[in-house]
Amino acid sequence: MAPPVQYAPQTVLPPPANGAQQPDLAFGAFQRGYFLTALQYATDGAETGNPQSMTLLGELYANGLGVPRDDAKAADWYNLAAARGDRNAMFALALFALEGRAGPRDRAQSAKWLAAAAKLGHPQAAYDLALLYVEGQLFPQDFKRAAELLRQAADAGSPQAQYALGTFYKDGRGVAKDISEAVKLWAKATLAGDTDAEVEYAIALYNGDGVARDEDAAAAIFHKAAKEGSPIAQDRYARILASGLGAPRDPVRAVKWHLVSRAAGETDITLDDFVAKLDAATVEEGTKLAQPWLDALKQKQAAQLAATQAEQSQTAPQPAQPSASSLGLSSQNARGK
Repeated sequence: MAPPVQYAPQTVLPPPANGAQQPDLAFGAFQRGYFLTALQYATDGAETGNPQSMTLLGELYANGLGVPRDDAKAADWYNLAAARGDRNAMFALALFALEGRAGPRDRAQSAKWLAAAAKLGHPQAAYDLALLYVEGQLFPQDFKRAAELLRQAADAGSPQAQYALGTFYKDGRGVAKDISEAVKLWAKATLAGDTDAEVEYAIALYNGDGVARDEDAAAAIFHKAAKEGSPIAQDRYARILASGLGAPRDPVRAVKWHLVSRAAGETDITLDDFVAKLDAATVEEGTKLAQPWLDALKQKQAAQLAATQAEQSQTAPQPAQPSASSLGLSSQNARGK
């Protein structure tokens, strides 16, 4: 019996686009999990000077696919490809510099590689670089430049960038304030499954901000985001179930989602009062439905605490790459709406 196919993990390599110079045979084998075959084809391509083949070799060594993991060899191949103008190799080198692979951690060098990759149209590099301009540590804080980079990434289909740029339009940071444009961007990111965008878009739909009001559609999106673990969506969906506006009134499930969101840090005095007025049987049933979520949340929090303690025990830890949430771009800002 043939062994099951091992599919390739998510890497810095996107699927080949029409007209791209991607090494199709090597990349096809890579995507299907035939890593030794990919290695052979990529090696052949690299010998002829194909930079995409070199980047693929870097991916194989970086992830230990078909060959022993070897960050030094991966970096060598990435550097060869980057010298020949491959933007995916540049982005890979940015990650290597950030993570301290094949050398010491170097955020400044990482930023240089991000800038080079973004200049060549790499969406994720443009997004990451935009966050650095928002952060204002490696570069002077520049919301206008950040917005330009986010637009580049958003137009290329990055849901993260679409969500973040939407918050720029909502707040008028780096662009003129425009809630309608913000909602359009969140709608696109929602289609791609970005949870933060789902929350913002659902809030806009429910309130009729920048879009026609649609409580039913908003409730469905809140429910989806609630199941994906968003405490804000869990709280908003609990309110909907408590009121019956957007979905049938369901006190039991309202209790469930309220308890789950509260355990994740959301506070809602209105729902506290709602639950306090319910009969004991309803509260007990809702609590029972919430229990698996509460148990999973405790495990997640314990794991995060252990990871934080392990990081703090390291000598002179380097600052992490900024994220959208750490720079005020998270839907946590939507709590008070």
